[in-house]
Amino acid sequence: MSGWDAHAATFDDEADHGLRDPVVRDAWAALLTPALPAAPAAVLDVGCGTGSLSVLLAGAGHRVCGLDASPRMLDVARGKADRHGVTVPLVLGDAARPPFAAASFDVVLARHVLWALPDPAAVLARWVALLRPHGRLVLIEGRWSTGAGITARDCVSLVRRHRQEADLVPLRDDALWGRAVTDERYLLLSRR
Repeated sequence: MSGWDAHAATFDDEADHGLRDPVVRDAWAALLTPALPAAPAAVLDVGCGTGSLSVLLAGAGHRVCGLDASPRMLDVARGKADRHGVTVPLVLGDAARPPFAAASFDVVLARHVLWALPDPAAVLARWVALLRPHGRLVLIEGRWSTGAGITARDCVSLVRRHRQEADLVPLRDDALWGRAVTDERYLLLSRR
């Protein structure tokens, strides 16, 4: 069992986790839609948790696969996909070593995952290898007030070891989080 299993029942209580509030959900849709290629792109949601972003993107017409190490989180994600009437294959596996063939996806998306992995540079190499030519890497990360996370500067440096491009979008809009935030949060988009 994953250490995240204990959090599955309450994980979606955070506004940006569950996307239950239509304002928060719409803010995430408005953020992610321009970062992705036109639907139906093949998207891997690495560390998908309870599947909120997977379901959101599947609802927008993308072919999304969710990957997570927590069976209980994936159970919640399955229920969420069913309630929203979308199909999202959900795979139990390690975000650091995704069990997929090279060049399988148009997009690799990870939200608040990279910072928690022991060797982010090696993980990024594996994630980039999953991308088809012209595939996009979309990372949502931050350096939180607790001191945890990864700075935008460090994340850009890591991505540029594997990709030419690493464009940052600061995520200061309170609507994304369902509350005011003062720490560093960002989206990193790499198209090549």
